[in-house]
Amino acid sequence: MSYLRKERLVFHLRAVPILQPRPPHSSPRSFHLFTHSSPATVTRCLPCRTFSAMALPRSDNDLFEYTSGRWLVNDKLRHAERRRHFNVDALRRLAAQSVNRKPDDIESLRKLAEGGFNRVFLITMRDGFRMVARIPYSTTVPKYFSVASEAATLAWLRSVGVSTPEVYGYSPKPDNAAGTEYIFMQYIEGISLADVLPGLDEGNIISILRQLVQLEWSIMTLVFDAGGSLYFAEDLANAPGYPSGPTKPGIPLKDERFCIGPETNLSLWFGRRSELDVDRGPYATIEETLVRGAEKEQAYLRRFGRPLLPFQRIRREAYGYQKQQPSDHIENLDRYLRIAPSLVSRDKRFDYFCMRHPDLQPSNIIVSRSPDSNSYVIASIIDWQYTSILPLSLNADIPKWLQNNDGTGWQAEMPPSLPENLDDMDKTQRERELELYRRRFRHYYYAEHTRKYNIFHWVVLAEAVGTLRRRLFRHSRDPWEGETIELKLALVQATEHWETLAGEGVPCPIAFDSDDARETMKLIALQEEAEDLLKVARDMIGTVGSEDWVPAEYYEEAVARNKKFKEVALSMIEDDEERAQNAANWPFDDRDEEDYM
Repeated sequence: MSYLRKERLVFHLRAVPILQPRPPHSSPRSFHLFTHSSPATVTRCLPCRTFSAMALPRSDNDLFEYTSGRWLVNDKLRHAERRRHFNVDALRRLAAQSVNRKPDDIESLRKLAEGGFNRVFLITMRDGFRMVARIPYSTTVPKYFSVASEAATLAWLRSVGVSTPEVYGYSPKPDNAAGTEYIFMQYIEGISLADVLPGLDEGNIISILRQLVQLEWSIMTLVFDAGGSLYFAEDLANAPGYPSGPTKPGIPLKDERFCIGPETNLSLWFGRRSELDVDRGPYATIEETLVRGAEKEQAYLRRFGRPLLPFQRIRREAYGYQKQQPSDHIENLDRYLRIAPSLVSRDKRFDYFCMRHPDLQPSNIIVSRSPDSNSYVIASIIDWQYTSILPLSLNADIPKWLQNNDGTGWQAEMPPSLPENLDDMDKTQRERELELYRRRFRHYYYAEHTRKYNIFHWVVLAEAVGTLRRRLFRHSRDPWEGETIELKLALVQATEHWETLAGEGVPCPIAFDSDDARETMKLIALQEEAEDLLKVARDMIGTVGSEDWVPAEYYEEAVARNKKFKEVALSMIEDDEERAQNAANWPFDDRDEEDYM
C-alpha cells in the first residue's frame, strides 16, 4: 500500500469520514514492550499494556474472557491470548484471607479493567472496603518472574517511602486453590490522570508534572549494586525450573528480604525466547547489561531463525516483498557487540544502576483533588510490572505522552506559545496548532522540572549521544521481526558520531561503506513514509494502536471501513501483479504470527 502517496489516498477516501473511537484506558508495553522512540516507527505489536474499563459481568464466563473490545486484525487470536479460567470461589476465599476477612464478607467481585498482560478485578466488602485482584493471562511471560518481581518491587518501593499500592498477598505459581497466579493489592482511591488530563488548566498540568518529576527523582536516585529486576530473596530461591536453565543466584540488597535477579523485560522472554539457556541477569557490570540482550537474540536466531517477511505488512514493499535473512540481523548484532564496550558512559557520576517505572503513561498515574484547593495531587503510581534496574544512561527516557517529536519551528528550551493568527485559521488548522501547543507545553515543563528537580536524569537526557546509545541498546535486544534496518541505522549513526560516543583516540571497530550507508538511509525514509501512510489508514478505519484495537460497538463499522478502504486502494493500482501483491499483503487482514514468536 505504500506505493500510494498519502495525499492521493486521502483524496480518494474523502467520502469516508474519519472514525475516532475513544481509546481504551491505558495501564498494566503499548507496553508496546518497547517504550522508546526511534527515527522510524518500531513495527512490532508485542502485547499492549492498554487497559479498558469494564461494565458489570453478565456471567462468570465474562470474568475469563476479554469483553471490552475487539481487534480488526487477528481478533480470535487476541481473544484467545487473553482467555484465563480460574476458580472464582477459591479466588474470593484467598482474597478474603489476605486481608483477614471471611469469604462471606465479600459483597462483589467484578472485572475492573483488562489489557495486554493481565485482567484486574475489583473486590468490594460489605463494609465498603475495596481491594484489587490481578491475574495474568495464560500467555503472559515470564509469568513466575513477572508476578514475583512486581510484588517485591511494590513492597520495596513502599519501604523507601514511595506511594504505591500495598500488596496483601500474591502467588507467582498457579498451584493454589484458584488455579492461577495472582496479586492482591490495595485499591487506590482517586482517578486516572488520563481521565482528567484533557480538561486540566495549565496550572494544574505544571503542578502534576512537577510532582511526577520529583517522584521520579525519589526513585531514580536510589542506587543498586547490580542490574536486573527486583525479587524477594525467598521467591528467587524457590523459582521453578525453566527450559532456559537454572536461575543465577540473586544479588542481595542491604534489606536482605530483597535481591536482584533476572530481568523481566519482555524482549528477553517473548515467544520461544523463554526456551533459551541464556543469561538474563542479574548484571554485575554495565558491560554485562549492554550485551546480554544481543546475545539472547543471536541465540534465538541461530536456533529458531528462518527467512521472514517483515511482520508489519506495510513495510514489505520496500524489500520487494522478499523474505529477509536472519543472518543479516546476526551480522548487525555482531557489529553491536564489537562496539558495546565503548557504549559505557564515561562520566561515572551519572551512570549507576537505578530503577525507573517502565510505562509512565497518564492512566498509570492516580490523582486526587487537594481538599483545600482546586488542584490535583498524585496519589499513587500503579502498574510496575516489567520494571528493570539498569544503568541510568540506559534507563533515562521521557514518557511517550510528554515527548515532542515534531522537530519544526520551536526550541524545547523556550516556553511554547500559540500563533498570533490562531483566530484567523480554519477549524482543522486551529485544532492542529492547539494540539501542537499542548504537546510542546507538556514537554517543556517536564523537561524544565527535570532540570530543576532531577538533575542527574536531565544531564543524561541532554547528553549529545545519549539517545543514540539507548537506541543501540534497545534495538540490540528487540525481537527480530523480519528486518534489521532499525539496528543498522543506529550502527551507521554510531560510526558517524564515534568520537563523541566513545571518546578521542578510540578506534571504531566497525565500518560501513558510503553506498551501504546511503542505501540504509534510503530504506529508512521509505519505511517512515509507509508508517505515515499506515497512520492515515488507521485514522480512516478507526483502529487504535499497533494491534488495531476497536471498541466492540465499532467493530462492524471498522470491518466495513476496512473493506471499503481496501477496494478503493486496490482500484487505484493499474498493474495486475502489483495489485495482487498489495492485496496479499493488506495490513488489516488476518495473518499467521507463529513464525514471529
